[in-house]
Amino acid sequence: MKKVILKCKLKNRDDFEDKLSEIDLDFSPIYWQHDRIYVPRGYKPNSNYPRLIMRTEMKSVDKPAKYYFILKRHIEDSGVDIVEETSVTDYEKLVNIILQLGFKPVAEISRRRQDLQMGEGTYIYLDKIENRSGYYAKIESELQSTDSVTEAREDLKKTFETLGESNFTPSTYFEL
Repeated sequence: MKKVILKCKLKNRDDFEDKLSEIDLDFSPIYWQHDRIYVPRGYKPNSNYPRLIMRTEMKSVDKPAKYYFILKRHIEDSGVDIVEETSVTDYEKLVNIILQLGFKPVAEISRRRQDLQMGEGTYIYLDKIENRSGYYAKIESELQSTDSVTEAREDLKKTFETLGESNFTPSTYFEL
């Protein structure tokens, strides 16, 4: 799936959430995610290399954790992210496969997350990253084959600016 993703560090989490509430958009309850990020040997940022992510997600303490395998690849020339995600039943076996394919672990990111759906294929995430100050917001918008990447990115910027935010960061959480 092709996505345009824009992330910013929030000036004030409560103000951001209040502005969304004013237009009847409310975040989900807080849940926990932990990502283990793997990159191929010889990985260089901004070089179109894929990243593999093993995600553990807990939405409720009275339910078992869910596990996901995610492939992310940012295509620099186009500004598009290719993202594929699948559920995993045997976490350890898949990690072993990742390592045997020559990927190496580079980071672990834990976060408390809330999300909301803005429209068809567009989501806002509100993240508190463990061991990082402040909150981050991320908008992901799925692209259709006829969508313009430039227009989609501009729409996401306008959305953030309408909500009073403009501290955009191109870095992934593990690069911060």
